[in-house]
Amino acid sequence: MKQVSILMSHPILSRTIVVGMTAVALVAIRAADIPERPEKLSFPPLDFEPPDPAAHRHVLDHGVVAYLVPDPALPLVDVSILLRVGDHLDPQGREGLAGIAGGLLTSGGAGDRTAEELDEHVAYLAARLGSSISGYQGSVGINLLSKDLDEGLAILRDVLARPRFQEDKLALRKEQILAAMKQRNDDSADIESRERRFLAFGEDFWSNRFTTQSSLDAITRDDLVAFHRRWVHPKNFIIAAAGDFEVEAMKSKLNQLLADWPYTGEAATPPPGEPQMAKPGIYMVDKDVPQGRVTVMLPGIQRDDPDYFACLVMNDILGGGGFTSRLMNRIRSDEGLAYGAGSAFQAGTYSKGPFIAVFQSKSRTVPYATSIINEELDRITREPVSGEELNTAKRSFIDTFPNNFANKSAVAGLFASEELTGRFAREPDYWAKYRDRIEAVDAAAVQQVARKYLSRDQVRILVVGQHEEILKGHPDHPVKLTELSPGPLVEVPLRDPLTMEPMNPAAAESQ
Repeated sequence: MKQVSILMSHPILSRTIVVGMTAVALVAIRAADIPERPEKLSFPPLDFEPPDPAAHRHVLDHGVVAYLVPDPALPLVDVSILLRVGDHLDPQGREGLAGIAGGLLTSGGAGDRTAEELDEHVAYLAARLGSSISGYQGSVGINLLSKDLDEGLAILRDVLARPRFQEDKLALRKEQILAAMKQRNDDSADIESRERRFLAFGEDFWSNRFTTQSSLDAITRDDLVAFHRRWVHPKNFIIAAAGDFEVEAMKSKLNQLLADWPYTGEAATPPPGEPQMAKPGIYMVDKDVPQGRVTVMLPGIQRDDPDYFACLVMNDILGGGGFTSRLMNRIRSDEGLAYGAGSAFQAGTYSKGPFIAVFQSKSRTVPYATSIINEELDRITREPVSGEELNTAKRSFIDTFPNNFANKSAVAGLFASEELTGRFAREPDYWAKYRDRIEAVDAAAVQQVARKYLSRDQVRILVVGQHEEILKGHPDHPVKLTELSPGPLVEVPLRDPLTMEPMNPAAAESQ
């Protein structure tokens, strides 16, 4: 006691002891409040309301829609021009033109600057400048200090209205594309992705018009100039801007950016046509690799389908939810047949996309793992999902919902993309209602869409791997691949990487 009294009589030591004892007491109290299991943790309700698109939507003098989201937190500005321009606009025999044009807008020189001078100027401003066109849209964007905004917009004006498409940069890009084309059959993942597109959409669908050596050789600088003047102009622009600016001042600057455009082009149309999915069957691509890649495919939905939200929840339970999903648990955790397995509704923006379930496994266990997918397709159509599964799936969408609006640039970009694809014209309150629509999905709705879209008699199975080994199956699991689809077995030859035409077996063996 005497020693304690002496210590407590020292002013600094006494304060230290009191603080320390208080901290220990608080730790003890908090430890008592911590549940023994993670699933018993409780959190207050997430209070988040998404930003209102209408509050950030502005129509500029030239009819161009701009989403402007000010953010003074940092002295930076991010400006993106979304282009309603995509690969579907490639002329016949010039496949690959849109992609090359999109990249060279910012890498091929612009205005009075060569490509090298433009790169140096952007670096001097400590800015990021980039552009691309792929799929059904493109973009040109710059990120820089807010004090340099006028200079950045002048650069955007040059790359959008006066790109140089420098000949040496065109030649370099064509060399790079050709080198990549030669590797098209090197990776079984690339083969699977490509053949999946052909099976899902058909040989003649716009997204399956691949660049070939012939089309690449045919592309000239004159083609780039003509493509640019026809499609890259304000009629096809949507603007997204976020950062350190005043809204009215930014509107004025953007009006100046678009003023007196030097040429008149055409308004682009959406991608054409409806997909033509291959008939049910087993489609095998012979490739000498140690593991087979499998895609189980069924007809799916379009993004604006009324069943979209029920399909999201159903798929999360089936295979989209990672380690909480049935396919991952069965194929990986229970059977150890693959490192991962999953599924997705690839809902198209302008047309229907497929439902797919995918995995990769040793050749001899491919049939057994595929049979598990079929079993789970049957199960989710036959039995109502559990309340726990339903709640976990719905919470995964609702709790991560704020991630769509993670920062101001994400908000501006998301809203501009929805404007470009027409979603906001059809449904301006889409994001405001998103969580309510997820919450409204019940077990009956899940079973209803499962029965509607996961019919076993519509299964297409794509397999890339060692044909003979896969067909043998595994001695411990008497399952034959040919029993897993009502359709026939179809041997799909490898495609020539430079022509994309099917090769004969002798030529394919060298790939």
